[in-house]
Amino acid sequence: MIKKLPEWAADKPVEKTRQTHQDETYIHSEPLGVVLIIGTWNYPFNLTIQPMVGAIAAGNAVVLKPSEVSENMANLLATIIPQYLDKDLYLVITGSIPETTEVLAQRFDHILYTGSPGVGKIVMAAAAKHLTPVTLELGGKSPCYVDKDCDLEVACRRIAWGKFMNSGQTCVAPDYILCDPSIQNQIVEKLKKSLREFYGENAKQSHDYGRIINDQHFQRVISLIEGQKVAHGGTWDAASRYIAPTILMDVDPQSPVMQEEIFGPVMPIVCVRSLEEAIQFINQREKPLALYVFSNNDKVIKKMIAETSSGGVTANDVIVHITVNSLPFGGVGNSGMGAYHGKKSFETFSHCRSCLVRSLRNDEVHRARYPPSPAKVRCGEGAD
Repeated sequence: MIKKLPEWAADKPVEKTRQTHQDETYIHSEPLGVVLIIGTWNYPFNLTIQPMVGAIAAGNAVVLKPSEVSENMANLLATIIPQYLDKDLYLVITGSIPETTEVLAQRFDHILYTGSPGVGKIVMAAAAKHLTPVTLELGGKSPCYVDKDCDLEVACRRIAWGKFMNSGQTCVAPDYILCDPSIQNQIVEKLKKSLREFYGENAKQSHDYGRIINDQHFQRVISLIEGQKVAHGGTWDAASRYIAPTILMDVDPQSPVMQEEIFGPVMPIVCVRSLEEAIQFINQREKPLALYVFSNNDKVIKKMIAETSSGGVTANDVIVHITVNSLPFGGVGNSGMGAYHGKKSFETFSHCRSCLVRSLRNDEVHRARYPPSPAKVRCGEGAD
């Protein structure tokens, strides 16, 4: 970003009209002012600092509100940021709902929030009182369609990696799998194989396998397992907030696990009998933050992209599209609005000011625009 900043910040000349060919016309980027960034708890450093970097690059002052759920990181940011950045321009506010409510009552020039759609609506309503623009990254149930025509070994390894990292607490994790019934058992076995390779026979003993953030989320996730057909896992330990990597088979689309973003290490598999049925299934639900499709057939991939809508797409892998700085990261519909990352961060936190600079000389060329118009002169002469 530092290397690209002079290019992004430079005035951008634009095409002129016949009437403005002697003028200077350009777009000038200027800071919005004061930006509020409300962070989230699942990746509490990255998802707070990354948008802050973009806001600072665009020349703004920033107020950070880290998530109180990840209390240690919130306290760390409140300690280290004043040590390295101007305290008058870059402020960190800690606390929970009362403090966040008070902050939202203030006027900002832009608000970026990462979290749930429910809280996103609260943020947007508060911003509307001041006509403050918002960027909302809200997550959702990101589908993963697995075509019969693909390498299931590779596909399941990549899906398992993206689903179960951070114990499923990733906003762009594949939330559920859509596949033909004929390959469901193969997918289950290959997912199980990948889980053993990643975490051993007992994931609870693996240093690479995480825990659920708090008791509230722990209880919510295990409640989604109840009553389901468990193909793997399905065990937990409340004392350590451990939930085993869990795979669910033959999941009913109307069951609770399919009604909300799981945000935990539980992978439901829903059977569909065609690509068209998969597309219909996705389009009947809220637009997700991400969508994943695995196939050796490029036509299948292109059709899935063309006939669905989501914040982003990765084909034949998961999550990695958000690591490309030149690709904007954001949602659509219920999964959010606006985007950031790389150049898009600079644009999000900037006002593009339209500028035209004209000389005071040669005013004769503009004579025709001044009253009275020739037509009105002639009309007046005829009346006399």
